[in-house]
Amino acid sequence: MDGSNLWKALALLLVLEGLLPLMSPAGWRRMFEQILGLSNGQIRFFGLCSIAAGVISLLLLA
Repeated sequence: MDGSNLWKALALLLVLEGLLPLMSPAGWRRMFEQILGLSNGQIRFFGLCSIAAGVISLLLLA
């Protein structure tokens, strides 16, 4: 993987991150209001799960 692929992956991440607020701003706002109610430990757990899913996906796709 060279540097250009990394930048392409980051650009794709930005596109995907922008879809929900573009298509459903009210739903996006509700989701963040719910996230604000979570404890730090719960947010860290979801972050860990997200990292694990990403690493597993990369291993399966490589």
